[in-house]
Amino acid sequence: MKFTPITVPLLAASLLAPAATTAQPAPVTGSLTIALAAEPTTADPVRYAAGVDTYLIGNIFEQLLRSDPQGRQTNRLAQTWSLGGAPDKPVLDVALRPGVLFHNGDQLSANDFELAFNRLRDPKESRWSHLQASVDSFEVLDDLHFRIRFKEPDASYVIDNLELWALPKRYTEQVGIDGFGRAPIGTGPWKFVSWSIKDELKLEAFDGYWDPEHRPGVKNLTIKFIPEDLTRVAAYKTGAIDWIDAVPPSMIEEFRKLPGTSTVSLVTGNNLYLNFGTHLPNSPFRDVRVRQAAAHAIDVDAIIKKVLFGQGQRYAEIGEGSTGFDPALKPYPFDPKKSRELLRAAGFPNGFDTPCYNLTTPREPNVKEMGEAAFAYLSAVGIRCQVRQLEYGAWISLGRRGRNGPPEMDGIISWMWSQGVPGDPGTPWAGHVHSFVAGKGWGSYSYTDDSELDALVEQQRRTLDIPSRALLLQRIAHRKHTEVLGGLTTYRPLVTLAWRTDKVTFKPWPAPGFWRNFQELGIK
Repeated sequence: MKFTPITVPLLAASLLAPAATTAQPAPVTGSLTIALAAEPTTADPVRYAAGVDTYLIGNIFEQLLRSDPQGRQTNRLAQTWSLGGAPDKPVLDVALRPGVLFHNGDQLSANDFELAFNRLRDPKESRWSHLQASVDSFEVLDDLHFRIRFKEPDASYVIDNLELWALPKRYTEQVGIDGFGRAPIGTGPWKFVSWSIKDELKLEAFDGYWDPEHRPGVKNLTIKFIPEDLTRVAAYKTGAIDWIDAVPPSMIEEFRKLPGTSTVSLVTGNNLYLNFGTHLPNSPFRDVRVRQAAAHAIDVDAIIKKVLFGQGQRYAEIGEGSTGFDPALKPYPFDPKKSRELLRAAGFPNGFDTPCYNLTTPREPNVKEMGEAAFAYLSAVGIRCQVRQLEYGAWISLGRRGRNGPPEMDGIISWMWSQGVPGDPGTPWAGHVHSFVAGKGWGSYSYTDDSELDALVEQQRRTLDIPSRALLLQRIAHRKHTEVLGGLTTYRPLVTLAWRTDKVTFKPWPAPGFWRNFQELGIK
């Protein structure tokens, strides 16, 4: 008997979608040069560390499903899919689009997804092997048809676009894993040409791309990496750059008034928070009163207004419009007097010193300045921050649990994890709310150890019924909020993109890449 527990709208993606067309439009021409504030760390989807890597990966590679410009989950490489089997052991059945080509001309097949599955589940290769942990087996039925059998239900697997990237099996066997990472090929709208670290990335539109309605309108794309705001802006104003991301918040109004410039400001889907080292036995943050003191100490609204120039949305655990959002849950109000009272009650009448780790790379606009402002508020009530500035690589390494040897995050860290657009907190909470479990993927960036939260996070993953799962997420959100566990939520950033109106055409897609996806970037 077929079991179909996921209902509309999630299973709307299982409806038939058009197959890849064999009639390709004429090749595009021309060149554009654009600039990004942050640089990816890898071109291999299996080895990606965080959202910044999807700036590259999301343009070269594709998944079975994807969010469209309106945030709706739609079929991409999956022509159809359905979830059946038994309630406790679902089976995912996927039929691939025929006629899809890799950049080297190889036909996409089910064997390519089997390679992706085997690589993604290997903890020696993948930081995200736990995302495949609920899978019992992967079965290739024919060239365009495969099945995934689950040991237990896994709602996050479906929500996160069926978890798999299309990776070329024949090519990978020819060049090896390292060779693939140096010269990646996928089925996406852009082909990899070259990458000079800390300088530029060159891409070329793929003339054989399967989706002629949503494809690049320019042949050659050079992506410059310019983390310094003023340098990036100067490159745009002098005409060296045609499109930029992360317009500095203080200059957004100026850009909106620039002749011949188009702008758009969008919620990135990246949820920012401060995380506390509650995992350490002598940490003052093990006391809930200290965490609550920190929550009341920071005037997040003032930071959004003064530091971010309004380019942020406050949130309490889950962003508005996301699965499990509860409008009754409100952020902690700014109350420094209450902060000091809570610190006294916790046994710290004179406060205490603590390391405070801050990200300096502009992964989001003014993120460095935001962290510094938050740490200054904490210091003012007695949580005296010894600020330690970290570039992206050192920051992401420090935050990750289970590394070999010290150092380990031992105070407060300014952190972020995308819940997506429109958003779902299930996978992020498995990573930074659930307790860390070595080798299992749970709590890969977590400093929390709460058995009740662990049980709820695991339960929501096993719950395929949408309304029931939303209620579970709300329960987690309320406990997380009351106890200030899994981080103190602060805001969701807005990113402003700008481009030359008379030269560039651009339609933003939310993911992968937090709107830095150039599916429909073109030249007039």
